[in-house]
Amino acid sequence: MKLKYSVLPLTALMAFSAIAEQSQPWYVGARVGNAHYTDAAYNDVFKFEDRDSIAGGVFFGYNFKPWFAIEAGYTDLGEAKLSGVTWDIDGFDIVGKASWDLTENTEIFGKFGGFRFDNKASGLSTGYTGRDGWATTVGAGLEYFFNNDLSTRLEYQYYADMIEADAHFWGLSLVYNFGGVEPMPVEPAPMPEPEPEPEPMPVEPMIVEVEPITRNLYFAFDSGELTQDDVQKLVPVAERLRTYPNSQLYVIGHTDSRGSAEYNQKLSEKRATTVAAYLEQYFNIEESRIFIEGRGEEQPIATNETDEGRQQNRRVEVFTPGFSYEK
Repeated sequence: MKLKYSVLPLTALMAFSAIAEQSQPWYVGARVGNAHYTDAAYNDVFKFEDRDSIAGGVFFGYNFKPWFAIEAGYTDLGEAKLSGVTWDIDGFDIVGKASWDLTENTEIFGKFGGFRFDNKASGLSTGYTGRDGWATTVGAGLEYFFNNDLSTRLEYQYYADMIEADAHFWGLSLVYNFGGVEPMPVEPAPMPEPEPEPEPMPVEPMIVEVEPITRNLYFAFDSGELTQDDVQKLVPVAERLRTYPNSQLYVIGHTDSRGSAEYNQKLSEKRATTVAAYLEQYFNIEESRIFIEGRGEEQPIATNETDEGRQQNRRVEVFTPGFSYEK
């Protein structure tokens, strides 16, 4: 394969990664591997001399659902020698991709779609230089997520009837999933200036009841990062703590049931610690007033059998108790 195609996947992946600025369901990737050619046209007339070639490409995709995406990209299937003629095949894929969870970090997937190929020939005395057209393509593989942004795939893809031959691609892919931005600090609303107190009068003490405040912050798959929406939810909680210096805060982390119980326990503690640290840093809440706890997967509020249920279970509960005082 030509040198420009060897460096193209890495260059494209680095360029796309640099522009990922806000949360969205897009992803980009690059892949490299081997293309093996079979089933030459005209069977006994054409014979393969070299069936294998380095292959690779770049692609991008859009997740319409957590389990379904559309991918498109460029693939260079390299060269194959067939009865003294060199075939150089590349083109553009467009496929649907369906995924199924195996573990907390691993999915299997299947692909089906079309391949617009350009089959270039050299070495024929007739002057024939190749053809182009559409071919059916199907594939399957295994995808492992290092974190919420980066994953890798081991995949197989079959390209059927590209006029002179079929091709079987085996390779590795690196995928960048566009992630969310770091939470931005939100300035709390300014406290009102106290009004001058009137002259004291003999009155009966009045009991003031202060209601509790509870907020649930929901996290993405295997993530411990806050979003801008989470930060907005924390503003009234922080104002309560600043208004009443003796009030306390409880931060309790939870996860869904995917993955081991030990891993989920640590992940729930990480999520709770992230929320507590944000309140300490940006709202100047003393550490001694915040109680942190991780409860792993033990207290779900919805079923873990669906994506929607697991999303509700990946949460941190932020709670400041109610109290009363004499005014």
